Amino acid sequence: MTGSGATAHARRRALRAAGTLVFGWGALRVAHAAASIVGVRLWPAADYTRITIESERPIAARHRLDADGRLLEIDLDDVDLVAPLREIAGKVRADDPFVAAARAEVAAARGVRLRVDLKQPVRPQQLALEPVAAYRHRLVFDLHPLEPPDPLLTLLRDLEAAEQRAARTVDDVLGEWIARLEQPAPAASDPVAVPPRPAVALQTPAPSPPPTAAERRRVDRLVIVALDPGHGGEDPGAIGPGGLREKDVVLAIALQLRDRLNAVSGMRVMMTRDADFFVPLRERVAKARRVQADLFVSIHADAAYRPEARGASVYALSTGAASSTTARLMADKENAADLVGGVDVPAARDAQVLRAMLDMSTAAQIKDSLALGREVLDRMGRVGRLHKRGVEQAGFAVLKAPDIPSILVETAFISNPEEEARLRDPEYRRQIVDALATGIRRYFARNPPLARQRPI
Repeated sequence: MTGSGATAHARRRALRAAGTLVFGWGALRVAHAAASIVGVRLWPAADYTRITIESERPIAARHRLDADGRLLEIDLDDVDLVAPLREIAGKVRADDPFVAAARAEVAAARGVRLRVDLKQPVRPQQLALEPVAAYRHRLVFDLHPLEPPDPLLTLLRDLEAAEQRAARTVDDVLGEWIARLEQPAPAASDPVAVPPRPAVALQTPAPSPPPTAAERRRVDRLVIVALDPGHGGEDPGAIGPGGLREKDVVLAIALQLRDRLNAVSGMRVMMTRDADFFVPLRERVAKARRVQADLFVSIHADAAYRPEARGASVYALSTGAASSTTARLMADKENAADLVGGVDVPAARDAQVLRAMLDMSTAAQIKDSLALGREVLDRMGRVGRLHKRGVEQAGFAVLKAPDIPSILVETAFISNPEEEARLRDPEYRRQIVDALATGIRRYFARNPPLARQRPI
């Protein structure tokens, strides 16, 4: 090889080596690119507050509480301080019972730290959820209270408070009217005093005083109905062609039904959720069992691949084969809610084992559930079209309390444009509430609940 040829060959080798180096550096930069944050969401509720961070790929994270429990720090690796994280401060609601404030800051060369100020001591639980439905990877932090409130005692004392408010209504209205007459009207130039916002301090909820003997006797006589609005929080349920979400419409129906049933003397409603947050299927059943509910009614709005499908349905539990293909598919869909909402998988498996052990004692429950379902279905048929004229059965996980008559009501097909429009209508929802309330009361008229000693 001549000298000029050797020089040219050496130059080409040097260029190839440089190209390889540049390509390798580019690949290294891609391999270490920060995880893309899709969204950050907060779901406050009396039960717990959930913080969700959604990303294109999994995020490594650690969390810790400070010594006095006032601050939760969450470190996110290989994440940039992008807009969804910077905006977390504006997502904290004033009525959040656990979170007072939140902010994000750069913690390292390639990391972000979330600092969450707390209103009360919490027990954080961290979950990593795989992509499912419309969601990508989700990193979840559930902030649970150290001492969950006793649901039965809370139910009873809410009843007592409601009765006290009702007894004071006439006196309060009259007293306010007299007070306004006796006070001079303020001058137009008087400034409006705005009280300063109080500083948020860590508060440990005081333990509930033990029930009195009178309260024990009274709670034994209460008829308790557990209402279960389906889905919630991270799980929107079915979504209609016009954008109506199942979780919203069934919560609106359940809240109205709660008010109707609470107005019945001697009856009280326990809600598995009373706001927009997610409750695992096993916890819905557990809540009803903790208050020893006399009935469990889960409220949903159906969806189907065919938009022409329509009509209401009522389901009871089946420990064997489903009563139809539709019932089996519906149970499969509703039982998958935990995957969308996000639960601790080992705990869910343990709960499934427990439910399997309890399935042997459900024969009487199913008999009573079918009787309840027939009463409700009869009344629903007077409001609109029925999808099936008989109560169907399938293995719905949410109906597996072995000692509580339980039904699942599909109020309408939200996937049908006409029925979605009806579900938007407050008057139609009122008719559904009337049907459900009447069906429940007719069931109790024919099947009085047995006396029981509730453990409060």
